[in-house]
Amino acid sequence: MGVRILVWDVPTRVFHWLLVASFAGAFLTSESERYRDIHVVLGYTLLGLIAFRLAWGFLGTRYAQFKSFIFSPVETAKYFTSMLKGSPKHYLGHNPAGSLAVFALLALGITSCVSGVLIFQDIGGEALEELHEMASYSMLGVVALHVAGVLASSLLHRENLVRAMITGYKSVQTVGEKGISCAYAWLGAIILAIVLAFWFGYQATGLMGSPNPDTAGQHSE
Repeated sequence: MGVRILVWDVPTRVFHWLLVASFAGAFLTSESERYRDIHVVLGYTLLGLIAFRLAWGFLGTRYAQFKSFIFSPVETAKYFTSMLKGSPKHYLGHNPAGSLAVFALLALGITSCVSGVLIFQDIGGEALEELHEMASYSMLGVVALHVAGVLASSLLHRENLVRAMITGYKSVQTVGEKGISCAYAWLGAIILAIVLAFWFGYQATGLMGSPNPDTAGQHSE
């Protein structure tokens, strides 16, 4: 337990926390006409982040690649059974529960973002709006389950998984487990810079956060 190795590269960590911030912001501004532009820009950010993660799932480091956390139904069932018994198997990368959350979030995120873009372009009508809302609330539900799973795994394994996604390091519990050799900090910095430039560039246009003309009077009363 005293040996700590690098598991999560910087791009994966930057993606994770930017996704958290973007989804939270987009969800909180979804019902506000006043902050509609913030909702839109965060939605585009989500779509861009997911596009990166799909590519990084094939080109990234060992534990970021999809092939490292694709589990059979039998192995997944065994993991959930072991969790209920309080003795789940330790995985250095994503465990089966985390794997399901990742794939569900990516699928729901794509559905929510693409439908949102189409709605923004006045395409799809009420049916697409309902799909967008359903995908967004389903995504929130998966996030809640994921957080609960992270807390449960952290307690059962006596390992702070939130800290691991911040520092990138996890403790070795099985002989022979190996970490990654390169953190790709430069790529993480580029991703963060692009997102911040997009946000500040959009804000510089005077659109982000500007009150809707139809509702500005209502908020000032």
